[in-house]
Amino acid sequence: MPNLRFVEPADDASLEDWRHVHNEIIPADPLSLDDVRERVLRNRLEVAYLGDVLVGCSTVRPPADGTATVIARILPAHRGQGFGGRLYERGLEQARGLGAETIETIVLGTNPDGLAFAHKRGFVEVERYVAGVDEIWHTLRLS
Repeated sequence: MPNLRFVEPADDASLEDWRHVHNEIIPADPLSLDDVRERVLRNRLEVAYLGDVLVGCSTVRPPADGTATVIARILPAHRGQGFGGRLYERGLEQARGLGAETIETIVLGTNPDGLAFAHKRGFVEVERYVAGVDEIWHTLRLS
């Protein structure tokens, strides 16, 4: 499998790469660079590159009441190559290292690849909510 490089975004260029992936995968909730600058202060963010090519990003929300949220996003052109699994495993390791007893993920309903990815890894839906016109979000918990 090709070598992925993982970067914790700390400068505007890497924060912009994280934002780009997020906004492409989650167009219903676009973030500005300032939004991402704030988000990196409270969550663990990573950007994945294949060489210098942007592949995806991840978010680990630290545990609250024992539950952490792990989200892996892979750009469509790079799906099906194992990159999402590697990014997810890194996030899972980080969440457990932060003391998480339960792992959840959140997937926008218009992302069937993301839902399939979560189900293949043992996540089951625990909540569904609507946050806009036809914008259904699925909260899934690792069983």
